[in-house]
Amino acid sequence: MNEILNYILWSVLVLHLVMAYVAAWQTWRGATGIERLIGLDLAGTLTLAVVIIVSIIQRNSIYIDLAIALAALSYLSTVVLAKFISDNKVF
Repeated sequence: MNEILNYILWSVLVLHLVMAYVAAWQTWRGATGIERLIGLDLAGTLTLAVVIIVSIIQRNSIYIDLAIALAALSYLSTVVLAKFISDNKVF
């Protein structure tokens, strides 16, 4: 049973890494600022999922703390970039 779970976790990790690469590509090549912002937000969310999956695979809870900090930074960067795109100023 442990072997099956390990295989599934590694498969999910590879799948999330591929999706994060596609999201990063959309961020790099997006036609508009909104498409780039959506790609950046999706890449941040997928990176967060990858960190949590690595935490499960390695059975190390320090990565969960890293994931919480990454989630906070991802949220703040999305809000700031959305404000910048809408008003062309941050504050």
